Amino acid sequence: MTILDHIEFAVSDAETSRRFYEAALAPLSVFHVITIGPERTRTRGTRHGFGTDGYPCLWIHDRESPATGTHIAFAAKERTAVDAFHSAAVAAGGIDNGAPGVRMQYHPHY
Repeated sequence: MTILDHIEFAVSDAETSRRFYEAALAPLSVFHVITIGPERTRTRGTRHGFGTDGYPCLWIHDRESPATGTHIAFAAKERTAVDAFHSAAVAAGGIDNGAPGVRMQYHPHY
């Protein structure tokens, strides 16, 4: 069992963010699972859920103020997936905080 069921955060544009995460997360085998239209949400914003095995555990949504300083670390089964994720994210318009590589200050597999 994991300690988190899901995480959700606001984005400035749900559709643009959906396209970005679809491209960036594919190398990690995380895919777009569901879209919930604005007519079904409390804030009247669109929500997109991403996950594995059909279960959305990462949600993005609009119509709320995006927070600054959000940090999400995705797990990968192998380093080649990390490199592919990084390449896909940058190609989709992402900006990194440094090239892929082990961050020993956190732990040997970070």
